[in-house]
Amino acid sequence: MTSVTEVRRPPTRAPGRGRQRRAPDRAAWFLVLPALIPILVLSVGPLLYGVLLAFTDSQSGRTVSTRWIGGLNFRDLLHDTLFWESFRIGLVWAVGVTVPQFLLALGLALLLNQDLRLRWLARALAIVPWAMPEVVVGMMWRIVYNPDAGILNETLHDLGLGDGRDWLSGLGTALPAVIVVGVWAGMPQTTVALLAGLQNTPRELHEAAAVDGAGAWRRFRTVTWAALRPVALAITALNLIWNFNSFALVYVLTSGGPGGRTRLPMLFAYEEAFRYGQFGYAAAMGCVMVAVISVLLAVFLVGRIRGGDGS
Repeated sequence: MTSVTEVRRPPTRAPGRGRQRRAPDRAAWFLVLPALIPILVLSVGPLLYGVLLAFTDSQSGRTVSTRWIGGLNFRDLLHDTLFWESFRIGLVWAVGVTVPQFLLALGLALLLNQDLRLRWLARALAIVPWAMPEVVVGMMWRIVYNPDAGILNETLHDLGLGDGRDWLSGLGTALPAVIVVGVWAGMPQTTVALLAGLQNTPRELHEAAAVDGAGAWRRFRTVTWAALRPVALAITALNLIWNFNSFALVYVLTSGGPGGRTRLPMLFAYEEAFRYGQFGYAAAMGCVMVAVISVLLAVFLVGRIRGGDGS
């Protein structure tokens, strides 16, 4: 007869079993570290330092001491009309670039998705602006907008539409001219993303809708857009954030002029830090922009989660 003590005896565990379970975890961390360390050093570290700098009066100069001033920079920022004007210009720029960028890229993606001759060449040419650095794009478009010998003014003159104007120096034309360049430069990225989504849409769905008598618009709305919607939402959110943070393109084209009409928030923070030496105040501007971008990301993620739950 088996005793009670023997029945309640806990099962013996093989020696070294816990070590075997912990070994894969250590190996996984060892494999992740090469990618994690650059992120911590180049992204998280500077971000935390920038947040810390925003609560100081840090200025340029080796002999200038830095003091902790709390939220004084943020209080001054609330009453800085120039910053909030640049913030408004940044929102106008981001929306003004993102919306036409998406609509034109959608049309181009639908065209490149058709069975056309030399389609490979058209796709290669469509991504040329994406392969060009922003500085090169800005310099090229400065030549296009040149008031004396620019291609745009020469074309308008040849067509009898006037002698042209100084597009990048006009108070009413500078921002629209820069927006056109932003749309042209960023459209290939959106086109590639939408084209990838279109190619993942089964052709059988289009054929079945056509057999049911659905027209082109109804097929696009019920089949194409339904499959393309997740990609469209993702690329639009990324483009909006990317465009709001633009710096190099606008800096090369106008440097924020004329009269601050194209001074985006990034340009304003750059001038405060590296032209006027107000590092603490510029860091506070950066914190505000990071907060706005975080809110946009949160809204996008909540929308994606709710959309996924409802599907």
